[in-house]
Parts: sequence; structure tokens; C-alpha cells
Amino acid sequence: MKKASLIVALAAVVAGPAFANADLAQKKNCLACHATDKKLVGPSYKEVAAKYAGQKDAAAKLADKIQKGGVGAWGQVPMPANPQVNAEEAKQLAAWVLTIK
Repeated sequence: MKKASLIVALAAVVAGPAFANADLAQKKNCLACHATDKKLVGPSYKEVAAKYAGQKDAAAKLADKIQKGGVGAWGQVPMPANPQVNAEEAKQLAAWVLTIK
């Protein structure tokens, strides 16, 4: 029984940040236009992670786009600025998106 409890506790610790950032994405309305594995208005998070994979400055670029918006990287549909996301939240969201496979 101790072993099962330990496994559950470890799983919660490992999964905690992923759920927390998915919750943050929901809270900040990111999921109105993006989904993990399919295109909605904007690209899926899997597509974003694949596009930026291996780029040293990917997290900073994405955090900037999350806050300021942009157009052209995925076509002509603009991503509006998200003023309700502060700099730290943008960094958390960008780091989370880059982990999605």
C-alpha cells in the first residue's frame, strides 16, 4: 500500500505543473483559440511546440507573442494581444506549450 501511495504522490508532483499550466491557459482564455492537438482559430499547441523545437529563444519569443499578439507566423489570422497575462504567466504558458508533444 505504501508503494501505491508513493506512486500516486510522485505522479501528482510530476503532473502538477502540466495541469497548472493547462488551468492557466483556460483561465486566460488561450483555449478559446488553441487546443492541444487540433487547430481551432490558431494552431494547436503541438504544432507550435514542433515549430519552435530546438530554438534557444523559443520560450522568450512565445511569451512575447502571448502578451503582445502577432500575425504572419501562422497565416494572416492575427493573434490578439492578451493584456490579462502578465510577464511571469506568459513565461509559464510558453514553457508549457513547448513541452507538448
